Amino acid sequence: MQTKPSLWLAIALMMFPQIVETTYSPALTSIAAGFSVNPEQAAQTLSLYFFAFSFGVVVWGRMCDVIGRRPTIIAGLSLYGLASLLALLTQQFWLLLVARMLSAFGAAVGSVGTQTIMRDTYRGEELTRVFSVMGIALAISPAIGMLSGSTLNYFAGYKAVFAGLIILAIILTCWSIARLPETRPINVTKVALLSTVIMMLKDISIWRNAFLIAFFNICLFSYYQLAPFRFQQFGLSQKVFGYTGLLLTFGVVLGSLLNKYLLKQQWISTQLVALASLISLFSGIGVYLLENSWLFIFPMVGIVIAFGLAIPNILSSALTNYSDRLGTAGALLGLFYYLLLGFGLALAGWSQALGSLLICCGSAMIVLSLFQDKKPQLPKWK
Repeated sequence: MQTKPSLWLAIALMMFPQIVETTYSPALTSIAAGFSVNPEQAAQTLSLYFFAFSFGVVVWGRMCDVIGRRPTIIAGLSLYGLASLLALLTQQFWLLLVARMLSAFGAAVGSVGTQTIMRDTYRGEELTRVFSVMGIALAISPAIGMLSGSTLNYFAGYKAVFAGLIILAIILTCWSIARLPETRPINVTKVALLSTVIMMLKDISIWRNAFLIAFFNICLFSYYQLAPFRFQQFGLSQKVFGYTGLLLTFGVVLGSLLNKYLLKQQWISTQLVALASLISLFSGIGVYLLENSWLFIFPMVGIVIAFGLAIPNILSSALTNYSDRLGTAGALLGLFYYLLLGFGLALAGWSQALGSLLICCGSAMIVLSLFQDKKPQLPKWK
């Protein structure tokens, strides 16, 4: 009989990538000062993070099948801890960039490895219940990360943040060694990677969904990337920036509840994605108009509501034509949209224009939502 992993451990591993990234965000201003670089350069550490994360999703996803789930997760967590140690000790900005990319590559195992283990262990309604619990945990993880990061940064700067990340990696690695079972089936179906890549590159719906996922994520993570410098300009501490994570978490939860309600009202996923795109555009306009005031955080709530509304509906239908190769296709889809996210955040870091970026993304999402397989139509309310 297969041993089920601790649900608490699985939740912690799933939350790990989001927590460590949002913990890092409040330290951006401290990093800019400590390494004597400008905000544009400091912000690029976030875009490079997602470039490396995208390749980590694919590599760890394949390694789960090749060497097993347990050793893959332990290896990824160990790499993250060592990379964070390098970031803590280095005095060179280019080495910090290398360390951030290595840590991103390692952190990717938390997402793809945990999902693989959950799909090995649970089936049907039980799997749905487990993922619903994890969805709640993921909704609160940015708040945990931002509050932790802002507190550490407030007391001891970016070095305290990296020290905290190292400790977290050590705890999760030891916990995984002690409690994480191997769940890989004896006979793993091997799907040719190259044929799947070619199939997905030719699939217009994959590209549309990859761009939609990337744009919604750019809207969210550009706040984590650019807002710390805005708060600094307004004379507000990074601790205050950390508290905004609570407000954004409320928005994600509200978006998830709205999604649940509208599905009961017979809305379909294409309609919900179109609605989320409209909310993003109008919220982006609000951020643009209030960008020179700390009040811009309030229209940002609309951005995260749209995120919570759209992402589950895009992901649930993105791979319906790849049921015979879900693991490989899921890893490749992750590669596509994380690469796009990395490019988007590189542009965001270069421009330092949050409101304009949100308007551009919102406009693009509306266009993409109009070209979905099932055209959005006016829903019938019950």
